Amino acid sequence: MIFNSLIFLVFAAVFFVLWPFFKKRNTSRWSFIVLMSFIFYGWWDWRFLFLIIGSGLIDYFSALYIQKQPAKRRLFLIISLISNLGSLSIFKYSLFFANVLDDFFHLIGIPTNFQNSIPEFALILPVGISFYTFQSLSYTIDVYRGRLQPTKNIMHFFAYLSMFPQLVAGPIVRAKDLLKQLTQNRLVSSIQKWHAIKLMVYGLFQKVVIADNLSFFIDSAFEGKSTFDGSMYWWVVMLAFSFQIYCDFSGYSLIARGLAKYMGYHFKLNFNHPYLSKSLKEFWSRWHISLSTWFRDYVYIPLGGSRNGLAKGILVLWITMLLSGLWHGANYTFLVWAGIHSFFLMTERLTKWNYKLTTPLIIPIILIQALLAWVYFRAADIFQGNEIILKLFSFSPSNFNFADVYFDSMVFLSLGILIEIAVWFRKNRTNMAVWYKKNQLDVIMVSIALVMIIFFRGEGKQFIYFQF
Repeated sequence: MIFNSLIFLVFAAVFFVLWPFFKKRNTSRWSFIVLMSFIFYGWWDWRFLFLIIGSGLIDYFSALYIQKQPAKRRLFLIISLISNLGSLSIFKYSLFFANVLDDFFHLIGIPTNFQNSIPEFALILPVGISFYTFQSLSYTIDVYRGRLQPTKNIMHFFAYLSMFPQLVAGPIVRAKDLLKQLTQNRLVSSIQKWHAIKLMVYGLFQKVVIADNLSFFIDSAFEGKSTFDGSMYWWVVMLAFSFQIYCDFSGYSLIARGLAKYMGYHFKLNFNHPYLSKSLKEFWSRWHISLSTWFRDYVYIPLGGSRNGLAKGILVLWITMLLSGLWHGANYTFLVWAGIHSFFLMTERLTKWNYKLTTPLIIPIILIQALLAWVYFRAADIFQGNEIILKLFSFSPSNFNFADVYFDSMVFLSLGILIEIAVWFRKNRTNMAVWYKKNQLDVIMVSIALVMIIFFRGEGKQFIYFQF
């Protein structure tokens, strides 16, 4: 069940009609959230529910015993770590690890075929496993660190873990931020409902108008179905993919935040116009914020962060980014993607060259750095990624005609770019911000977005981050 589908509209209508009756008391509120969230998640495949229930039960009891038996608290944390990371390894990385072993043994002349030894069930990737695994894992870690008291009500815990707006593609919500909210019967004012609707409309606009209308152009290029080639063509393709993945994922996060706000809950901002960043460090403070802060708090800082000198700080940076790459996907390409970001981040830290530049011209330079990394994120394999990088910098003539087959895609790419430029002016030009607020243009902008969602939506696509 995806947000941009008819069945979800029916599901959401049923949920919000019944919500006022069930939200009045803790027990009914939590039970209703869990029931509806399980229906939402089980719509893909009801068998996936066994995994989220199983891993959730382990973390629920682990957290309780961490508090009840302090002498064995480390043991229960290890049980939580093994269960969560183990399920990720089995369902997400078993094929990748088998390929790595096969490649290694073939390199030294020993023929192996570990791929065929993988059980069939392990080849199925449960939707959203990376998201709810990290969310559940952060709960037990925070209890272990003494930063959070474990909840004794199992429905309270599963309402936090499985709440449907963020279940399959984030944002990764921390228990310390949501568990307390779930204990309150929150009244939602008309202003809050309006803000919730705005978030959902803007999220749908980003997804179905911008991202989905770019997908055919991008897929044609990467699948070799396009007759066009040359440097200019591939720069446009990669710029289009940069906006596709941003609008696709940011759109999902906005819809999730809007749904939660309409229920009376607050999810933190997950995207803050990352392509307006003036450094790659700033980019990562604006892109997928819930994940980047998760790796900061549970990997980067525990490994020492930048406290132990420049060299060790850079080493920890590389480790954290490479683990982030693996989190995104079981493929060498994601490691290269993370490696490119690590290299640029390391360069920033060593030279501080871009921190001295206040001109807005630094923004496209940072965008290009992110764009080059996106090549490997989208490529089917490293060989295709290398080939595209060579084409980008070969400066070979291009036969690409902007007014040709992909004219519609170019229009929506231009629209995405113009929106980001308008956001920059609004944030950096006080007069424009005051003018916008004074004229109360939100109603007009939401109306325009709704019209475009209805009449200019692209071909319905699953959200890109569902595969992670």
